[in-house]
Amino acid sequence: MTFFTNPTEPRDLPGRLHLTLPAEIDHCNAAELLPLVLSAARARGDRLDVLVLDLTATSFMDSQGIRLINDVRRRLRPGATLRLAARPEGITSRVLELTGMRRDVPVYDNLPEALAS
Repeated sequence: MTFFTNPTEPRDLPGRLHLTLPAEIDHCNAAELLPLVLSAARARGDRLDVLVLDLTATSFMDSQGIRLINDVRRRLRPGATLRLAARPEGITSRVLELTGMRRDVPVYDNLPEALAS
């Protein structure tokens, strides 16, 4: 069960929005996270070029996490892109690989790389 249902406060970076997601993403919180992430992205309006979801502290993610990422990707405004940061040795990175999400969304090994690219 996850106790952290809200992403952290967005970091204000020119053209970029960085949100850190909770330690666990599953059926208990994924549906609640979607409107929070989309609301933060929409608040940036046309100034949002890149949305970075930080999964480096996420130690568990099931298919609902993949669904969340896919829904965010599809609902971003045209021209905005989604990037993920996930530790390469973590469960989250493995789930992204097994589901094929890495083909659709760039995944970086750490947050600085995701923000800089």
